[in-house]
Amino acid sequence: MIRAHSVDTVRAAEAAAMAELPEGELMARAARGLADVATARLTDSGGTTVVGLVGAGDNGGDTLYAVAHLADAGYACAVVLLPSAGRDGVHAGGLEAAEGAGVMVHLVAEGPEALAHVVAEADLVLDGIVGIGGRPGLRPEAAQLVDAVDDDAWVLAVDLASGLDPAGESGEDDAVWADETVTFGTPKPVHLLPAGEAATGRLTVVDIGIEVEEVPAAVERLEWDDVAALWPVPGRGDDKYSRGVLGLVAGSEAYPGAAVLSATAAAEAGVGMLRVVGTPTPVGLVHQAVPEAVVGDGRVQAWAVGPGLDTEATDADAVAQLDVARAALASDLPVVVDAGGLALVEGRRAAPTVLTPHAGELARLLTRLGTTDGQQGSGSASPSAAGDELPAGRPVTADDVRADPLRHARRLAALTGATVLLKGATTLVVTQGHAVRSQADAPPWLATAGAGDVLTGIVGTLLASGLEPHDAAALGTLVHGVTADRVSNGGPLRALAVAHGIRPTVRDLLARGRSAPA
Repeated sequence: MIRAHSVDTVRAAEAAAMAELPEGELMARAARGLADVATARLTDSGGTTVVGLVGAGDNGGDTLYAVAHLADAGYACAVVLLPSAGRDGVHAGGLEAAEGAGVMVHLVAEGPEALAHVVAEADLVLDGIVGIGGRPGLRPEAAQLVDAVDDDAWVLAVDLASGLDPAGESGEDDAVWADETVTFGTPKPVHLLPAGEAATGRLTVVDIGIEVEEVPAAVERLEWDDVAALWPVPGRGDDKYSRGVLGLVAGSEAYPGAAVLSATAAAEAGVGMLRVVGTPTPVGLVHQAVPEAVVGDGRVQAWAVGPGLDTEATDADAVAQLDVARAALASDLPVVVDAGGLALVEGRRAAPTVLTPHAGELARLLTRLGTTDGQQGSGSASPSAAGDELPAGRPVTADDVRADPLRHARRLAALTGATVLLKGATTLVVTQGHAVRSQADAPPWLATAGAGDVLTGIVGTLLASGLEPHDAAALGTLVHGVTADRVSNGGPLRALAVAHGIRPTVRDLLARGRSAPA
């Protein structure tokens, strides 16, 4: 598992390490690690020239020492000092080391326009403008220099891409977009969250000897090797009931295929038994696609409610299906709620619950359950529990959610008490009292109709097996994404193909975990 720690945690760990080490040793380790990564990238590309963009503080010091190592190794190196105080504004020891190694030093006071050619000639650019103490956004002179970087240059961010929010909670267009980020000791939240992951590029962690293993993470990400420890594998004494019976309320005359996708996914994920509640057309299709499924309400260990559900239908079959959906939500059993089922959510459930909205669905839920005019919405928690109040007189929009996904997912989790699985290129799993989980395993090709129905079938299967919502949501997202990547293999894919790819994907991930060294 990848574990990212908050800025406060990192600072405390660094202070503890520095108290036990000779002065300057921690920075020396960081600079050597940074220089090693830069050397590897230059070797790969055949590059020979390096430019460091250097800000104030320890981040700039790391950059200066690293450039000194690179100059000693024979690379043509220059740095641009961005603080307005010039030489007096940067790390003194780092600057002395760089100049001693023959690095060409430029001051931003010379003018960004005049220095643009220096930056443009670099094969590798070290972004050491700001570190974890920085604020979102770039100053104009820094932005001008970043804009001058050649498209073919390798941009290597030092600790984090400058201009990003270190906490990863707010996005910023005015930031460095790195090809790679070298961070020290532990990842930071910005590296794994939607607001910063794309600009982070490849993430490389350099061990500099700080201790954070015993400290709770701010953000976590499941990896392939975590699957074997979490996935429910049956034992010799198990039967279909002990493995988990999932009740699936899905499909409608308007959207019949959703039931097939969810049912197929559940069967391929290894559900012990599947009960399907639907209207005639989807039930008939499920009979053909998943003949082992049982039709009708009955005893289950968990429910999956919502794929293809038509909450506006008024015919007798649809009304009977909606009655089962509402009864499932009113029960004390675990429930995963998707698509049409989200319209039936009225507030908090005491039982384990996973909500799986995309940005638009989350916006509609917040508008309906939260506050839009300073007053409490139905079923909402207190404003303090749910975070900041929504803008007065205006509903939440999908664009609002996309601009700040973590904040809005946290608000919905507080309002409902549920685990919120906010789908996206980087999917967030937010549960009160737990570290945020962030998964980015899927290819862009997975943005296709029916993909969410497949995910619901996987998560429902995991809930029925007894997994806690937080683990079920993150593990289901990982397997869903990895399966899609395998099935796509770089090209288009169908949701049904993803569903059929789950079984071999789980098999291979379990085998990988069994063969991994202890």
